[in-house]
Amino acid sequence: MDTILRIARPAGGAARGFEAGASRLRGVLRALVTWSARSRQRRALAGLDDAMLKDIGLSRADIAFEAAKPFWRE
Repeated sequence: MDTILRIARPAGGAARGFEAGASRLRGVLRALVTWSARSRQRRALAGLDDAMLKDIGLSRADIAFEAAKPFWRE
């Protein structure tokens, strides 16, 4: 019974360790969301027609350069 109580109530150090792990997990999740959005935006940009590109002031070369970047690069 004593062992179960110790597991159920972690010491203060364990709680801080959990918070640090949760913080790292939030950072990883934030990066994944950012990378996913960046990839989706580059695909959408590559799908624009010439008239739309002219409207926003970009050329096919600009789009090709941006679309060629890996998802983790800004």
